[in-house]
Amino acid sequence: MKRTLPALAVLILLGLGFFWWITSPQPFAADDIPEHVANLENGKLIFHAGGCMSCHAPGADLKDVAADVPAGGKPLVTPIGTLYPPNLTPDPETGLGKWSDADFVNAVQRGLSPSNAHLIPAFPYTSYAHMKVEDVLDLKAYLASLPPVVNKVPEEPFPAILRRGIGAWKWVSFDSTLWKPDPAQSESWNRGSYLVNGPGHCQECHTPRNLFMGLNSSKAFAGGPHPEGKGKVPSLRSLVEREKYKDAADLVLAFQNGETLGYEHMSSGGMGDVQSNLSKLPDADLTAIADYLLSLK
Repeated sequence: MKRTLPALAVLILLGLGFFWWITSPQPFAADDIPEHVANLENGKLIFHAGGCMSCHAPGADLKDVAADVPAGGKPLVTPIGTLYPPNLTPDPETGLGKWSDADFVNAVQRGLSPSNAHLIPAFPYTSYAHMKVEDVLDLKAYLASLPPVVNKVPEEPFPAILRRGIGAWKWVSFDSTLWKPDPAQSESWNRGSYLVNGPGHCQECHTPRNLFMGLNSSKAFAGGPHPEGKGKVPSLRSLVEREKYKDAADLVLAFQNGETLGYEHMSSGGMGDVQSNLSKLPDADLTAIADYLLSLK
């Protein structure tokens, strides 16, 4: 027993050290952020492509705030509990007003708060990690141009050790590789691929999860359980072959009009908000998204 206890203590210390190492945040330093002249129009496009309003809409208690201002607070019901997406307006105390460019890029592309705490991956930084940093900076500039709203959103009641443990999940399941174009494909297809796999984060719902709750890349876009725990999200493969849409033009019409033109399936299971966001994108981008999606077999 006298020999066993010291050995056990050493093993415990080694285990704790390994846990602390693999769960350590890996943020960008301020010097890693490129100098960039912000493009507000592109930032607005990324805002809609990313579906920011779908989650960051103002809560019901903000009766005087316009519905299209991302003041946060609208409850997001998930299998792990109800989350309250934060305030994205430039209010300095309850929003992003004091965030630096590095703070914002680290949140969007590394899943880290300004204090370097791991963010819960209900925020789809696992897809945003693939984006161009310049697009992320344009998004920040666009958000900074919006009217500030005072709205302190409730924080998730998760113990610090659990939040730290998200770092272990990232070690197993978080791919931060930047998106790269496929030279064998058209410019439109590549634009669609970028929008779908980066800001659009379509795989977060339309790709099933593996044992570790990471995306199962072998079944990309094949559909899976609904993230809110009820029902299923449909496959995005073979949309024409399965007679969901006639062609790319038909899918573009669905993006633009949803159930207004009889595309009811485009407005069900949470897709109504997605369709509303997509309808604000330029025709060329919607065509690019359609070109890419219809290539998935």
